[in-house]
Amino acid sequence: MSSPLHLLRGLGWILLSILCWAPMFSVAKRALSVVDAFALGTLRYLFGSILFIALLWAIEGRQALRFEGRIVPAVIFGTIGITGFNTLVWFGLSFTRPEHAAIIMSMQTPLIAITVWLTRGQRPAPFVLGCIVAALAGVFLVVTKGDPARAFEGGALGGDALVFLGAVSWVTYTLAAVRFAGWSPLRLTVLTCVPGAVGLFIVNGIAIAAGAATLPSAAAVASVGWQIAYFSTCTVVLGVLGFNFGVKYLGPLNTMLMLNLVPVCVFAIEAALGRQFQTIEIAGAALVIGALVANNLYQRRATSAA
Repeated sequence: MSSPLHLLRGLGWILLSILCWAPMFSVAKRALSVVDAFALGTLRYLFGSILFIALLWAIEGRQALRFEGRIVPAVIFGTIGITGFNTLVWFGLSFTRPEHAAIIMSMQTPLIAITVWLTRGQRPAPFVLGCIVAALAGVFLVVTKGDPARAFEGGALGGDALVFLGAVSWVTYTLAAVRFAGWSPLRLTVLTCVPGAVGLFIVNGIAIAAGAATLPSAAAVASVGWQIAYFSTCTVVLGVLGFNFGVKYLGPLNTMLMLNLVPVCVFAIEAALGRQFQTIEIAGAALVIGALVANNLYQRRATSAA
């Protein structure tokens, strides 16, 4: 059984992640009015990767920066997870709202269950399937406000779809961890972040050449300097470290349970910034979070019984 000190350490680390990640979509939405989605993702991981490389070198030594014959899978999954996630989520956020992105991203646990079912044939338990259906229904209420026809106005539904594809990219990246046995979570993160960041530069260059993006001016980047610093330091480095150590001390189920606070915080932040929510949006968000919590508690009970 975990000691009180072990529990406090875990809570401290996961609280750090929550504090780092909760403002992410609200800050990004406002920054996107100055720099486009392609530049935002590129700048985020340009500085974040530099910080991560320095951290890995300091903790595990220079030899940890070697791919040791795994450069191909590192490039593939780094491109899917880092390049795919950042391109899809930030571009999608240009058309939708921060709370929509947060609720959709909170669906990663059900998405993992569905992916494992489709790829490995491991069918979720009936209760888990019920939780997934309930969570999807909640997302539907938040996104459409109960009126599917209005969801197409202003391209918001298209933005939500892109964010969803970004969540799928991250789930694929998460499940790829089993291919890198022997690597620490920090090493895996760094050696996939580097090719992922290169992929972001390539995508950004293609978007600029195609006229879908513009190269931000130095003045534009400087005007969102604190946002870039927040993204690089907090969401990329501190948030990921807090999550990894949270899993170490609390276990994955307890950690994911705590992370259900992130979309709650996003709704609170947007409300504080003047957003007014309809009752059906709040009900949908509550349905999603309730389904995720119920699924987590069920999984924990099943794990204990096993």
